[in-house]
Amino acid sequence: MKTLSCDMCDTTFDAETFEEWFKQMMPHYMVDHADFMEASKNKTKEDGEKWMAEAKQRFEDA
Repeated sequence: MKTLSCDMCDTTFDAETFEEWFKQMMPHYMVDHADFMEASKNKTKEDGEKWMAEAKQRFEDA
């Protein structure tokens, strides 16, 4: 089990896999970081893929 914080705040989530962690993060992002999610609509697919790769690396390093 790994514990990893949100990349935008100190809220933490526990999960066995990155996929489980990501599923926990999504509702948190939608509520607590709604402004970021709204701004993300204007970003490219590559931007999203970069964020995902960085988040997965953070999880793996934890």
